[in-house]
Amino acid sequence: MLEISLAPIELLLSRSGPFSEEDYIPEEDNVAGLKALKILVIGAGGLGCEILKDLALSGFKDIHVIDMDTIDLSNLNRQFLFRKSDVGKPKATVAADFIMKRVKGVKVTPYYGKIQDKDDDYYMKFGIVICGLDNIEARRWINSTLYNLVDESNPDSLKPLIDGGTEGFKGQARVIIPSVTSCFECSLELIGPQVTFPICTIANTPRLPEHCIEWASVIEWDRVFGSSKKMDTDNPEHIQWLYETALARAHEFNIDGVSYSLTQGIVKNIIPAIASTNAIIAASCVNEAFKIATTCNPFLNNYMMYAGDHSVYTYTFEYQRKPNCPVCGTTAVTVRFDGNRTLQEFIDKLAELPETKSKQPSLRTVSRSLYLRQPPQLEEITRPNLDKTLRELIEPGEEVAMTDPNLPFSVNLRVELI
Repeated sequence: MLEISLAPIELLLSRSGPFSEEDYIPEEDNVAGLKALKILVIGAGGLGCEILKDLALSGFKDIHVIDMDTIDLSNLNRQFLFRKSDVGKPKATVAADFIMKRVKGVKVTPYYGKIQDKDDDYYMKFGIVICGLDNIEARRWINSTLYNLVDESNPDSLKPLIDGGTEGFKGQARVIIPSVTSCFECSLELIGPQVTFPICTIANTPRLPEHCIEWASVIEWDRVFGSSKKMDTDNPEHIQWLYETALARAHEFNIDGVSYSLTQGIVKNIIPAIASTNAIIAASCVNEAFKIATTCNPFLNNYMMYAGDHSVYTYTFEYQRKPNCPVCGTTAVTVRFDGNRTLQEFIDKLAELPETKSKQPSLRTVSRSLYLRQPPQLEEITRPNLDKTLRELIEPGEEVAMTDPNLPFSVNLRVELI
């Protein structure tokens, strides 16, 4: 077991520096506060493993981690807290055990499950939350949840969110102070659209291994299983079926390149990760957590971009709040759309718009329900509206409330018909 000496940390916090806040008071309580602070890490994958390690080595003693995934063989090349004997076990549990065995005096409490399983009282326990996720919906959910916790009469209700993300040799770290800085929802436009393939290509003339995998997941799964079995991209048996089906399709069309890892990456929209990028972004996230916890230096305001394609390059800037942000803004999101097109086409557009990115929206105006996905009875009643034009359903400039089961907030849309 590794016993970490806090002497360097105590030395750092016992004196002011050139970048310290003017009102910073060097004292022993700063170290005690660091030890006592509860910090939550969401995600125990490539980025999460690095974050957990850095936190444990930086003086944080009470760490919690949430992850809903189990360890796969393909994780081992970059998720260094895991070993081959851990394959199939929950990431959160194994990561917590590894850290506690290697670093003396650190307590890591794991939770194997979804962040949505926990209520507001759970998140109120933490002083700081760090995200190491590759899932946009989950990041939007925790961003909104922490924002909704804010109570102006209770300073302890404000929970800083530090969000890290990587994509190959690129990455970013940001500090989100709910109700103070811009939030994650404000920057959805920075996230590019997901790559999709024409249905006619994947159905009739596949040319790439990706076409075969999309065919297996989009067409063949529904044909074989129908509504009797919902695809679960976190289920290894389902991924194995998709892989074998796509491989057979690839052999039929003399296409090479279909593999289990590629299949998993396509259906789960996994972006290839590089260990060095994870290490750099994790270090930045933990550095910001340390500064917030101890007030020894001003924290990031509020966005840092990293690029390591050709050299080490970083750029820091303040990402501004959006007045029409559905989480932290005050005005409705304006959407311009052809009034002669159908409600179904409008819903399809909402999945692409940077301001919404909603995959399963339900829509209603003040006076009527346009389309409701749940309960089934209301879905059946509102389904005929999908084939009607927007001009038949709403007035120009009328506001439409959009909800999505994956998001804990509603979005007000001001629809301008063109």
